[in-house]
Amino acid sequence: MKILKRILIVILIIIALPFIIALFVPKTCTVTVSETINRPRQAVFDYVRILDNQRNYSVWVMEDPELVPEITGTDGTVGAVQHWDSDKGGAGEQEITALTGDRMDVELRFIKPFEGNAKAAYIFTPVSETQTRVTSEFYSESPYPLNLISYFFSTKMIEEAQTQTLQNLKRILEQG
Repeated sequence: MKILKRILIVILIIIALPFIIALFVPKTCTVTVSETINRPRQAVFDYVRILDNQRNYSVWVMEDPELVPEITGTDGTVGAVQHWDSDKGGAGEQEITALTGDRMDVELRFIKPFEGNAKAAYIFTPVSETQTRVTSEFYSESPYPLNLISYFFSTKMIEEAQTQTLQNLKRILEQG
């Protein structure tokens, strides 16, 4: 009987431990990556603000070669919305919410496989007349206890995807 009781206590601890850890893990997440592109700031900004150009460099859009995102509104302006629905990448939309000469903000609304919202931004900083540092930021919030999963898995996945996206962007803009 003592062995059964000990086994039960160990099982309860194993089940409870992730919930306890999740109490101390942040519920908000910010992922920031940067890349320097050998092109003037205005040229980089003008290319990135056009949502349709993401087909050429965004790993999220390129994940499904058969995906044809639909854009409503005037592409490259505040209020433009890009909708997607893919067996590989889920469904959702992103909307340009702010544009200045040095920043583009978007709101992301995910529909499937899970509903959720996030925000992202591209920040364009001139390094010289012919070089621009592009910083990609992603902001999200996960409720308890999902914040534990997000902290250990989603953050790394988003960082890798954004790094590759900026490398793709650099390759395209420096060739053109």
